[in-house]
Amino acid sequence: MMSAGQRAYPPGQHPDLPPPAGTVGPLAWARANLLSTPFNIALTLAALGFLLWAIPPLVDWAILSADFAVHDSSRACTGAGACWAVVSNQPEQYLWGFYPADSLWRPALVALYLLGVVYVTLARRVPFRRKLLWGVAAFPFLAAWLLHGGLGLDIVSTRQWGGFLLTLVVGVTGIIASLPFGILLALGRRSELPLIRALSTGFIETIRGIPLIIFLFFASVMLPLFFPEGVSFDKLVRVLIVVVMFSGAYMAEVIRGGLQAVPRGQFEAASALGLGYWQAMGLIVLPQALRIAIPGIVNNFIALFKDTSLVAIIGLFDLLGTAQLILRNENWIAAPEEAYVFVALLFWIPCFLMSRYSLSLERRLDAAPRAVKRAPAE
Repeated sequence: MMSAGQRAYPPGQHPDLPPPAGTVGPLAWARANLLSTPFNIALTLAALGFLLWAIPPLVDWAILSADFAVHDSSRACTGAGACWAVVSNQPEQYLWGFYPADSLWRPALVALYLLGVVYVTLARRVPFRRKLLWGVAAFPFLAAWLLHGGLGLDIVSTRQWGGFLLTLVVGVTGIIASLPFGILLALGRRSELPLIRALSTGFIETIRGIPLIIFLFFASVMLPLFFPEGVSFDKLVRVLIVVVMFSGAYMAEVIRGGLQAVPRGQFEAASALGLGYWQAMGLIVLPQALRIAIPGIVNNFIALFKDTSLVAIIGLFDLLGTAQLILRNENWIAAPEEAYVFVALLFWIPCFLMSRYSLSLERRLDAAPRAVKRAPAE
């Protein structure tokens, strides 16, 4: 029996009503996630206590009591907090290393081009996206030409590349190339041909069993000994090959896990449709496997981007190596905390953005199959 004020609706046509009061909003979220049990309440209070203990002195050191003026030495800083002159005095060295000052427009243009590539690739709605993807495909070649030179531009040796520029070159190259390389290795490891399966498995297990720094030392120090006299390859090129091979081996295992999670019926359905091996993989199996493997793929990307700091050990001055080189100067030897905090921030921002995009992509792909409009009840 309906109460006064209620309206009768035909079956299946009842309108969506707002959620009950107290079940949505910040207070409801805090009650459900932070204060749901006595243990969670204790953890929340402990976390708040730690933040109240750690954040105020950090803010005071980094901002309130810091010296932001441009000085020629850390000894000239007068504030009781951080001396950010170690960064503001020579920001271009952190960004571009020893790239010639009169050609800095070239790495700056590449950086803007990279931002455009990321936007066109990841954004959901971009005008003329199909045409702009040709520019995405051309990015590696145009970036290499702009940075290295030739064809009308002055040659800039890779020994002059450094700072965040070198970190981006190694990281972005590894990210772009390791995914397709890892897919091929994963397919090779699952191949029915014994030779291909053995070669792929041997390569993956060998790479995963040896630290990256060993391969970097081999490429930098030992590999040139095997070249004929008068033949050599650029050190950065050797490092890029090592990074792609190393990351590709780890990526192969992530992709293989995604392939194994795809139901066997998907393979059988592709065969029933008359699709060949590569058609079935490209159109049916791999899209599902990559969707499943998104967390692992992005985790590998983040780890690879951070591992670029290892190139400083073999004499390439990436972002971390550039900071260490600056701190060797007696004018800045007293400000290591500020330099390392700035370097950590430049590493954290891309890694954080990759992780957040990964989460949004997972939610979008997970919600897509559920967005099915319900048919009205008859």
